[in-house]
Amino acid sequence: MATDYYALLGVGPHASDDDIKRAYRRMARELHPDSTGGDASAEAQFKEVTRAYEVLRDPERRARYDRYGSDGVDGPVAEDMFFGSGLGDIFDAFFGGGGGRAQRRGGPMRGADAEVVVELSFRDAVFGVKRDITVDELVTCSACEGSGARPGTTATSCPDCKGSGELRRVRQSILGQVVTAVPCRRCGGLGETITSPCPQCRGDGRTAEARTFTVDVPAGVDHASTLRLSGRGPAGPRGGPAGDLYVHLSVSPDDRFERDGTDVHSELHVSVAQAALGATLDFETLDGRETLAVAPGTQTGHQIRLRGRGVPHVRGRGRGDLFVRVVVDTPTRLSKAEEDLLRQLAAARGEDVGPPDEGLMARLRSAFG
Repeated sequence: MATDYYALLGVGPHASDDDIKRAYRRMARELHPDSTGGDASAEAQFKEVTRAYEVLRDPERRARYDRYGSDGVDGPVAEDMFFGSGLGDIFDAFFGGGGGRAQRRGGPMRGADAEVVVELSFRDAVFGVKRDITVDELVTCSACEGSGARPGTTATSCPDCKGSGELRRVRQSILGQVVTAVPCRRCGGLGETITSPCPQCRGDGRTAEARTFTVDVPAGVDHASTLRLSGRGPAGPRGGPAGDLYVHLSVSPDDRFERDGTDVHSELHVSVAQAALGATLDFETLDGRETLAVAPGTQTGHQIRLRGRGVPHVRGRGRGDLFVRVVVDTPTRLSKAEEDLLRQLAAARGEDVGPPDEGLMARLRSAFG
């Protein structure tokens, strides 16, 4: 039965490249041998999913798969001469090879990408930080140095494809012979086979290991930003180049500051007297303590702008601004002396205010008297 690569990844035939990548990452985390404890069925499924991803992420191979199914990338199915074959194949078909294109050699595949989440405080995101992270990854086997062969032995050229990594199929068409190339199924397109696998990596050329990297988080990153560490992902099989490591940043909210792009917002609470008469107050910014002047008659909602005290621009120079919103706090509990002073103020300004609170016993005497 033909393999449905889209169903393996849980996506539809019209899925975008990003959809396919996200689906593969999700399934790879679930099925990876490091996550399943070496479960054989999960490992086999992991290999199938990886195979599906390798085909669908390559536009040319995906087009062949969409046209002919899994046989189009794994089996001897000839493609349309003008849409599936290169000019070199056409020359080979009519003139017996040597048609201006060198025969492609097989080679080790690139390792898959990996991802990790790093927690940051609000200030670390604003000013940047160096953070050590430890990731469990597949690394080049130290015993065989990535070859996959038992130490003292070497891989041999694949007898089916003669080391090219692909098989050429010849079919007759109305124009003559048409030659197409498909990956060699015996060696998986690597061009080599191993008769004596390395006992440490079982012929894969990789072993699992915890690796520690220092991530240099630049100043100004925001929540849900992603850093790409090129070549820091899992090693490829049999000495293949490593994939990339994607570091997703999760920034914790701050109790006093709220971010809006590169600007930062905060609040300054003042008393009624400070708002009415004005005051000079200390305020703790992201850069340290500064003095803010509250003008007489300041109302709740007034903003004080501190230029260049916000978040640095990640891809540029300079910083955003800090906006401090003034909040006038109305007292809820007054002493007798404070209440008397406020009533005197209200009387002087001709303002109507509520009657004094005479207390519970006074109200009871008034009700029954």
